[in-house]
Amino acid sequence: MSEEPKRRLADRLGMSPTVISESTRIVGDIETRGPLMVSGHVQGNGKIGGTLSVGKSAQWEGDITARQGVIAGNVVGKIVIEDKLEISASSVISGEIVAKILAIANGA
Repeated sequence: MSEEPKRRLADRLGMSPTVISESTRIVGDIETRGPLMVSGHVQGNGKIGGTLSVGKSAQWEGDITARQGVIAGNVVGKIVIEDKLEISASSVISGEIVAKILAIANGA
């Protein structure tokens, strides 16, 4: 029996992600080789080697570079994505977006 294809980036994170929970606030730059899941607040720049997932409750103030991304929260800053960026309907982005592939949900 074959496995269903994993179309959404959130389903294809691969390795164990670094997690910043809702109750966490980070002030400073973040750099990780793998995926990063953010539900809290980040104030600083980010360099993510894997997939970035910014949850509905998350806030990020600073520039971000990542391999892939799924944004559902608030981002203030420039976002540079090497491959695909998915922007959910709940997201609010104030800044420049650079991505090879861009998917924007209605209402974003």
